[in-house]
Formats: sequence, structure tokens, C-alpha cells
Amino acid sequence: MPVRIYFFIIFAQVFEKEDFKKMANKVLFITQEIIPYIAESEMSKTGRYLPQAIQEKGKEIRTFMPKWGNVNERRNQLHEVIRLSGMNLIIDDTDHPLIIKVASIQAARMQVYFIDNDDYFQNRLMATDENGKEYDDNDERAIFYARGVLETVKKLRWCPDLLHCQGWVSAFVPLYIKKTYSEEPSFRDSKVVFSLFGDMPKSELQESIIEKLMLRGIERSDVEDILPQGATYKDLYKLAIAYSDGVIQHSENVDPELLEFAREKGIPVLEYQPAETFAEAINNFYDEIWSQDK
Repeated sequence: MPVRIYFFIIFAQVFEKEDFKKMANKVLFITQEIIPYIAESEMSKTGRYLPQAIQEKGKEIRTFMPKWGNVNERRNQLHEVIRLSGMNLIIDDTDHPLIIKVASIQAARMQVYFIDNDDYFQNRLMATDENGKEYDDNDERAIFYARGVLETVKKLRWCPDLLHCQGWVSAFVPLYIKKTYSEEPSFRDSKVVFSLFGDMPKSELQESIIEKLMLRGIERSDVEDILPQGATYKDLYKLAIAYSDGVIQHSENVDPELLEFAREKGIPVLEYQPAETFAEAINNFYDEIWSQDK
């Protein structure tokens, strides 16, 4: 047997071993806040340092966040990516242009993609306005963000093994991945993990939220048991959990009802980890989730 063929066979046998076959190698972070673009918080620090840690463990990453109105474009050197921008997303029979911007965190060798839109993000803060009042259309903003990220990833022709969603603004992603985008080549084999932090908006969702979130592959029965009339963001988090493959408790003070909901659904939960071990634990959790049904 020629030496070249012999080594090819040996390599193929090694590659089929479980440690190689069942690793999630591409991770898409769909987050809400990242320092230095947003003020320091538990979530913004996670958004900044977790992707870097996962990248340093050998995984390929992509990171997205909304272009909130308080993100300083000039100071942070954001620029529009023309080839990715220009699509219109229809929500409630209204066209909303999708604008994609990008910036780099040089110290982490990490690019951050920003989802922008004049109606939802320009000149508007995160969940609340300058007076601390929650925006009435936060849930609609989350729909736009989720769809904007997924459509942009399709354009990038990048196929993530796992999507890690953080914050209320990412909460519709698991539903869309499991229903609307389940047969898309970019996401056909993707798993989804949803992180739970201590804070969430306090207001109710819009009465018409189910109609606004509907897309191909989604039936009312897929959501209305979890999002009843008068649904809150806790209910939205339950919807995200129900369509996720794993849940991570990022804060010590997470609502225990949400953790119990995940366990009742049989969804794996990674419990709260101290700072010195959380990156390693999350990396291992990714691989465990990815290995399910493989």
C-alpha cells in the first residue's frame, strides 16, 4: 500500500473518533451588549470576553449586537458593510431596511457585526429611553434583530454549529432557527443555547405580537400556549427556552421559575459558574449540546 494512502486511512480513522466528530467548531454569538460599545454590565462583559475565550479555545466565532443609539460610531470606528446591507424585512406589513455595520476589537482579534435600522435603533437606547421608560415596541425590535442576524449570516455563507443567544433582544432566535430556518443550509445542523441573566424588561408584550412574529414554518399553536394574551418578557424567555437545545444560567439571581421550566422540558441546564471556570464550562457545554443526536 502506498505510504500516502496509508496515512490518509489512518487520519480518517482518527477523525471519526468521538472527540473530533462531535465538537462544535463554529459558534455564533447573538448578544445584546458588548463593552466597549455599551457601558459595563454583567451582560456586556460576557458579550466582550466570552467570545474571545471561546476563540482562544480553537473555535471559529462570529459576533452580533444591535447598533443601539448610544453606540458611538465615530469613536468605535463602525462602518457600513454595503454588500450585506440593503435588504428590507417586513414586520406588520411595513418594510424596515436592514443596515449592517462592523467594527473590530483589536485586542481580541474579533469583529463585531451591528444590526441597524432607523426606526428601531438609531437615536434610541436599549430597553428604556432617557427617562427610564421601556419602549412599547421592544418585542418588535427583537423580531427585527433576530431576523436581521439570521439573514446576514446566510449572506456570509457561514454555517454555525451552535448559536449562543444572550438577552431579551435575542429571544426570538431559537423559535426562528427551529421553525423558519430549519432547512436553510446555513442552519440545518445548528444547535441553539439561550443564556439567562438576572434582568429583563418588566412590561407586557404587544397584543399583536404573535401576528408580527409569524413567518414561514411557524403555526400559531407553536407559540400561543407560551405567549398568551398579556404575555410578559418572562413568557418570551420561556418561548426561547422551549426552542433551545441548552440553557446557561449566567447570573446568580436568575428567576428560578425559568430554570424549572427548562428542566421540566428536559432541556440541559448549565448552572451558574464562577468567573474563573465559566469559559471552560461553557466551551464543554457547547460540545455536549452539539453531540446530542449526532
